[in-house]
Amino acid sequence: MEDDVKKFLYVNRKAPYGTIYALESLEVVLIGAAFDQDVSLAFLDDGVFQLTKSQDTADIGVKNFSPTFRALGDYEVTKLYVEKESLEERGLTADDLQEIVWEDEDDDYEEKPSIRIVSRAEMADVMADQDVILSF
Repeated sequence: MEDDVKKFLYVNRKAPYGTIYALESLEVVLIGAAFDQDVSLAFLDDGVFQLTKSQDTADIGVKNFSPTFRALGDYEVTKLYVEKESLEERGLTADDLQEIVWEDEDDDYEEKPSIRIVSRAEMADVMADQDVILSF
């Protein structure tokens, strides 16, 4: 990666449905990645629900966009940080999250996990390492 490429962290704090924030964040991430930005996502607070398995939106009449997260690896978005404390506060564990992987070209296209569960303190370090943080 070139030295002049800025690191962008998209922070997701809202539940996936009920507001436009989650979908808008995902769209902006895909646009940024298409322009070769170094893109990462952070999921905090109710944002952790964006990555849960088996979302069913039929009763609320909106399209379920959660499968789109599994395509992020194709855009070289391979770092999805999920705050452990936010999961625990909502009664969730890593097992409740979708499996999201990316293929490592340098390692014979081995599939590797994109989701990284980090503590609140580690999340602060991730944020401190970014050039640009956009919160949704």
